[in-house]
Formats: sequence, C-alpha cells, structure tokens
Amino acid sequence: MKFLMIAGFADDLLPFRGDLIDALLERGIQVHVALPDLDANSDLHNKLLAKGLVLHKVAMQRAGMNPLADLHTTWQLLQLIKTIRPDTVFAYLIKPVIYGMAASSMAGVPHRFALISGLGYAFQGEKNQRGLLRRLVQGLYAISLSGTHKIFFQNPDDLNLFHQLGILKPNAPTCVVNGSGVNVDYYDYTIIPKGTPCFLMIARFLVDKGIREYAAAAKLVKAQYPKVRFTLVGWLDENPSAIAQEELDTWIAEGTIENIGRLADVRPAIAQCSVYVLPSYREGTPRSVLEAMSMGRAIITTDAPGCRETVRDEDNGLLVPVGSVEELAKAMLRFVENEELVFRMGRRSREIAEEKYDVHKVNQVMLKEMGIS
Repeated sequence: MKFLMIAGFADDLLPFRGDLIDALLERGIQVHVALPDLDANSDLHNKLLAKGLVLHKVAMQRAGMNPLADLHTTWQLLQLIKTIRPDTVFAYLIKPVIYGMAASSMAGVPHRFALISGLGYAFQGEKNQRGLLRRLVQGLYAISLSGTHKIFFQNPDDLNLFHQLGILKPNAPTCVVNGSGVNVDYYDYTIIPKGTPCFLMIARFLVDKGIREYAAAAKLVKAQYPKVRFTLVGWLDENPSAIAQEELDTWIAEGTIENIGRLADVRPAIAQCSVYVLPSYREGTPRSVLEAMSMGRAIITTDAPGCRETVRDEDNGLLVPVGSVEELAKAMLRFVENEELVFRMGRRSREIAEEKYDVHKVNQVMLKEMGIS
C-alpha cells in the first residue's frame, strides 16, 4: 500500500505528524511525503530518509494567494500523484488540503482524506475584515472537499462553522478527533518549580495568537508582583498578522517579557514554567497546550474554538474571554497568589492528557476512519 501525506511546513512534520507516520510505517505501508522548503542537505531531510520515507519537494507558498503560483502547486501535485499512484492521500493545513484534495480527485485516488487542523488567517478577525480572502478560501475549500472521502476536524466549532458557511454539504463524511494528540511519554510529567511563578507562552508571534494580550497582562501583573516572570518561545512569522520586531523589542526592553526565541525542543521551557498561557483567538486544537498539559502544567487559555476544548474551567485551568487583558491578568494573579492551585490544576492537566489526548489513541481513531487497521 502506498500512502501520500501532503504537508505545508517541513519543520512541523515530525512534531505534528511523526507519531502518525510511525504508525503507518509499523503497518508496512510505504509512506511518501510531499512538502515545500525542505533542504536536501539538512538534518531533517536525513532524519526523514532514515525513517524510510520517500520525500518529494513541491513548490508551495505558505502565505498569500497567488493564482499562478497556486495553480503551479496543484499541477505539480497532480503530476506527482500520477507518478506515485498512491492508494491513499492525506493532506493537512489550508493549501495542502485545498490543492492536494483537488489534485487527488482529478487523479482518481481511491482514498482521499483531509485534516482541518485550524482555520488560519483568512477566518480570523472581524466579519468585515479579510472578507474577500475569506470568501475565496471558502469557495476553494468547498470545491476541494466535495471530492474528499472523509474530513477530520479537531474541534466541533470548526465543523459547525463549515456547515454554516455552506463549505460542506449536509451529508459530508466528517469526524472530530482530539487534536493531533500528544506523546505523553515524550512530554513526560515534570515537577513544577517552587518559588517565583513563571508563565510561558509558545507560539508564532502573531496578533491572532493573543501575544499582545499576553504582554499587556504581564505588565499589569508585574506592577503588583515585579518578580513574576513571563517567558515567550516562538518566532516572527511571514503571516500578515505577525507583530513587528520593534514591538517585541519594546516588551523586552521594558522588562515585561523574556524572549527565549525559537526552540527545536520546548520541553526545557515548559519544565521551567509554573503555568502555561495561550490567549489565542481561535485554534484547531493547540498543540502547545497539549504538550504543557502532558508535562503537568495548569493552563490559561481563551473561551474560543479549539482552545476551550483543552481546559475544563476551574479543573485543569482557567478560561478567559478572547481579547480581554484584564481577565487574563486576573487569571494570572489567581495562580500567583495561590500556589496550591498551580499544583492541583497541573496534576489534572496530566490526567486529562493521558485520558483524552494520548497521540496513540488519537491516531488509532484516524487510522480506523481511514480504513487502515
């Protein structure tokens, strides 16, 4: 059996889909991966080859809508699929799903599956913002997903939105899974450091991730408790909603934020924090939250699609309204002033990660739905 996975970002392949790839390989399936931006001389390239993957580089622009470039991507994928002749194609992220599913349908691939792991820039913002882009993406999704055998969603809100917008037909075959899952052995429980509380946020430095709210709330908390630390892991992105370097530099110069930068392995950063924070406006299911939960950290996140799925309010964390700096600061202060809450909710996070988000359980559901035993 030949299985083609179409990805949009090389660096995220193993962290997000590595366990699924391993499950496929363990079943004796030949796994092909099509993705952009993979340096043939990189350690990642060698690591993927060592796993036994068959790699194919395709041209794909991560951001923006360039009709000629996107048409070229679709043509490349179509030619690749005709050459490989896979039994199954699986695509995730917006462009791989739209153009990968379209090419798979045109090539007559027997089994075609898409994962909606988040709605991205086009669906964020107020209703009148990004309107033209949103309508374009909706139309492309509707066309490409009409020929898909099953569409996986990571939260029920995204599934309902796709139905409300008419992207999916009422009888479209869908399945909601518990995010991408988390390897609870790799992200093992670590003891929470005692002493000065430390908050952590891991994300691309985008407005839609709530990074400004994090910095503003940190400033409010530090006005009362100057020793409390607020760390940030991530990087500036080419996404249109990325913050400017100057804004980040200002937070650092003021002493509000400690920027750790981009990490290949986030476990040391999580191990050093007391509470994990993600004030995002919308997610599929935030992988960084699952990693922090697995390592036994209480969570502060927003009552937003995808984010709210990870937190049982007042059990393993606190939910705050999207965009509310005051409520976010209030939630942070509760943990600063009540150390017992940090430990109790952290233990519950680990239990929920094991029960609900274990990657092997999530992958088993997906493989079963794809007819792979």
